Amino acid sequence: MSTASHTARAKDAVALLTADHSKVKQLFTEYEKQQNIGDISLKADLALHICLELTIHTTIEEEIFYPAVRRETGDQHLVEEAIQEHAEAKELIARIQGMAGDDPDLDGTVAILRRAIEHHVQEEESQMFPKARASDADLTALCEQLQERKEQLEHDMSAAPLRAGTREARGERSAIGQADS
Repeated sequence: MSTASHTARAKDAVALLTADHSKVKQLFTEYEKQQNIGDISLKADLALHICLELTIHTTIEEEIFYPAVRRETGDQHLVEEAIQEHAEAKELIARIQGMAGDDPDLDGTVAILRRAIEHHVQEEESQMFPKARASDADLTALCEQLQERKEQLEHDMSAAPLRAGTREARGERSAIGQADS
């Protein structure tokens, strides 16, 4: 998606982050559909796509959004709790990235990640985002910073192997990797 079309949709930081939440929710839903169909390759690619989206999202929140929220609202506890939830998600993401598509624990691990993310998103959208909107933070300028960093991460991460120690990491590309070629 081009920067112009994305910026037209998300004019401030909260809108951009909420759009990311919606995208990941849709990916989890699609993963569950594939789980029922049994397409191991597509399911594995979706799991990795979820991990990529969450990695980018947590990075821009931690580098740009959370420091602004802490600075503008003074709410240390809310930010620290969000960072702790990110740490838990990152552990699950690393576990998923190390799994093969036919790993019997993949579905369960993705389900645990989904529950953790749903909880985190609910807290952000009901507590942190309203505080950010009520603060003096320049959410438009923050959106621009978030989008710029997001595009940089998308570029950098698309060049890296999706899974460590698997066929993709040894040079065999997944469907996602082939689409990016």
